[in-house]
Amino acid sequence: MEAEKTLNAGGGAGGMLSLVGTPIGNLGDLSTRAAETFRRADAVCCEDTRVTGKLLAYLGISKPLVRCDDNVIERRAPELVGRVLAGERIAFASDAGMPSVSDPGQVLVELARCKGVPVEVIPGPSACVTALVLSGIPSDQFFFEGFLPRKHGERVRRLQRLALVPGALIFYESPHRVEASLKAIAEVFPQRTVALCRELTKLHEEVLRAPAPELHERVLERGELKGEMVIVVAAPTEAELERHEVALAAGTPAGVTADPDDLLRADIAEGLAAGEAANALAKRLSQKYSRKKRDVYNLALELQG
Repeated sequence: MEAEKTLNAGGGAGGMLSLVGTPIGNLGDLSTRAAETFRRADAVCCEDTRVTGKLLAYLGISKPLVRCDDNVIERRAPELVGRVLAGERIAFASDAGMPSVSDPGQVLVELARCKGVPVEVIPGPSACVTALVLSGIPSDQFFFEGFLPRKHGERVRRLQRLALVPGALIFYESPHRVEASLKAIAEVFPQRTVALCRELTKLHEEVLRAPAPELHERVLERGELKGEMVIVVAAPTEAELERHEVALAAGTPAGVTADPDDLLRADIAEGLAAGEAANALAKRLSQKYSRKKRDVYNLALELQG
């Protein structure tokens, strides 16, 4: 029974691919199990051998390091899987956080699963979850996007596609692009609260939180910020989701944020065409669009001609 427990917990004497979560800033967050996994490994795969080398040196561990960044992971994955099948213990670590989350390790794990290679996860810190919890933004549902596109137009279009996600949105961003991403977020989600979390778990950890346009202005005024960034965007309200659904019904491309005034006018025109009275439209649509009943009524009369 004890032997069975040991096998399930660490793979026994056979080969094993171990995905090791590493600190996202504070070295004190490295678990005892993670350190022991590094000690038992025959080799350690990583994105940047310099970063992981420093971590192993901190632990007093010396192991062969195998670079496995985006440029080489597909080429090296078959060899690494073969080594595990031959009985070696291979540890895989990201520069920070959990392997396979916005990380090249996913390629290796997928191949390992296809080849029947034993895989274990040594849980550790995750920047996206840490930021979500620290932001104070409701987290009943959330969607992790990773990095947004580099070009502004593509960035905006991607955000528009995410408009119908009924939960918080989480993005990773670099210091030199964060202002541009916040600008796009303010354009697409002007009414949502946004949190910018940086230097997570480090000495100068900071969370900036405000409505999207205000947060963009604050970051613009401060100039370039340092450290890795995580952006958390609050979930849409029911009213916002309903506006997007109306836009879809009106033929607006999926996820594109239409002007609320245009949507209101379209709803009024549709109601008038169906024979609905202006006062009935005002009562129904004033609640739907959070407008004054008189304003909707006057607009209906205007469109009625």
